[in-house]
Amino acid sequence: MEIYNQMNKTKFILSFGIMLSLILTSCGGGSGQGGGTKNFTSRTGWKPNDSKGWMFTGKKEKEKAWVGMVHVEGGSFTMGQVKTDVMRDWNNTPRRMQVRSFYMGDAEVTNFDYRLYLTWMTYVFPPNNEENRIINEGILPDTLVWGNKLSRNDIFVDEYLRNPSFDYYPVVGVSWLQADRYCDWLTDRANEKAMMDKGYISDDLYLNPDINIGSNHFNTERFQQTPNEVFEGANVIDTARILKNVKVKNPNPRINYRASMNSNLVTKFRLPTEAEWEYAALALPADREYNQYEGKDIAGYNLRKEKGRGRGDFMANFKQGRGDYSGIGGWGNDGSAITNDVKKFPANPFGLYGMLGNVAEWTADVYRPIIDDEANDFNYYRGNIYTKRIENGQGGFEVYEENDLVYDTLDSGQLLARGLPGQYKREVIEDARDYRDGDYRSSLEMAVTDKDPNATNQSMYNSPVKDFTVSDDGRVVLKKDTEKRTSDIDNSMRVVKGGSWKDDIYWLDPGQRRYMSEGTGAAWVGFRVAQDYTGNEEMGSKRKKRGL
Repeated sequence: MEIYNQMNKTKFILSFGIMLSLILTSCGGGSGQGGGTKNFTSRTGWKPNDSKGWMFTGKKEKEKAWVGMVHVEGGSFTMGQVKTDVMRDWNNTPRRMQVRSFYMGDAEVTNFDYRLYLTWMTYVFPPNNEENRIINEGILPDTLVWGNKLSRNDIFVDEYLRNPSFDYYPVVGVSWLQADRYCDWLTDRANEKAMMDKGYISDDLYLNPDINIGSNHFNTERFQQTPNEVFEGANVIDTARILKNVKVKNPNPRINYRASMNSNLVTKFRLPTEAEWEYAALALPADREYNQYEGKDIAGYNLRKEKGRGRGDFMANFKQGRGDYSGIGGWGNDGSAITNDVKKFPANPFGLYGMLGNVAEWTADVYRPIIDDEANDFNYYRGNIYTKRIENGQGGFEVYEENDLVYDTLDSGQLLARGLPGQYKREVIEDARDYRDGDYRSSLEMAVTDKDPNATNQSMYNSPVKDFTVSDDGRVVLKKDTEKRTSDIDNSMRVVKGGSWKDDIYWLDPGQRRYMSEGTGAAWVGFRVAQDYTGNEEMGSKRKKRGL
């Protein structure tokens, strides 16, 4: 009887296990989050990369951060200031926001990083003609930002960008527009290297005298669309390696297998949004208990060193007080009279260096005093400009040709190329920078009248109009606007986050926000890059009670 009961018990356990597995399978509990996507078959009946089919996707590897980038797992947090607003700005009141996962540069872009950019430009666009000279001069940082009529800073004007002693200090004097162009360039160089590493394109491009000169250089967007056009038919794309990657033994000559290369391209680099920057600087997941944050202090940071010979020294680079940037000689508080090495102090819990002090940083957002969380509380960003490529009427798209470039004018008078020769031209479909920002163009009156949409007399943002003129010596100079204005705010003002070597401790609070014209630079403002994350939003199983 006991054996019989034991057999029934075993049968019950087996039956229950089979039923449970069936339930889990029907609920999508197979391998992978999609419920068995490893063995995916299209509803057409074809499997990807079937040698007899037409659908070739390439081999997609597990997503990982590009060199120098850190994965920041997204989440919900309270964005804005939660302490006394001593500046009386009233422009960063607390609001709940959700930020999706993203990648962020582990440190600010350094002088060394930026000089690589300058060097590549002079190699590909040698300044031996007027257009190339303008291209190269347009991306130069404004070293005169170090100037002060009552301070002797000549050494920084002359040496800060070029001297190897400052190699790993953050680059400054770079305008928002220049930083944005740098991100475009970095995207192309990273993808160029990724394609070389995969063997898709020749790794001796820069040894080939017919490649990478002028418009004939690697461009990610054109490479995605028409790989052959990137190098004007030069034999640098290894088709055999592509076929090997998609596991095709007998290729169909009618199929363009090169589309599979896109699965290995690096995600576009960009400036972080204000919400992303603030979330990354707070690093709140390091100071939580289960699914609640324990507070909104700067988690994981201690502004003073607790042990060792330097006990009591500051662990961030900021101004301690009037006339005190580093402490007294022989006993410096932070050892930095101006900027310093981007990795001098420990990283925050996300692995990001310099989120406190050293330099404030550009973000992608257009500045407005109010963040409209009623319109959107997910991945908030003000600054969207929707564009599309311009068709050339021949089945392709228009590109910038040499001697046919368009320039933006920086506040310093520099001309910055909007696109390099060989890059696609784009036209604006919609400019959403002033969407729901309280000005006349966003009002109900605008929607029901035929008034001029560009009228400024009814706008709450009656900002100065930028007008440039050419001086007698040939320099481009910004004219002073003599009209009566009520505000500095317009669509060219960008959000600056964080404190710097020149700021007191108040500005180290990640909730603070300032703004500056996108066409100007400053000795206290740098930038770092970010990327979108396309993998699984949740990193895995729940972490420990505290810590990451």
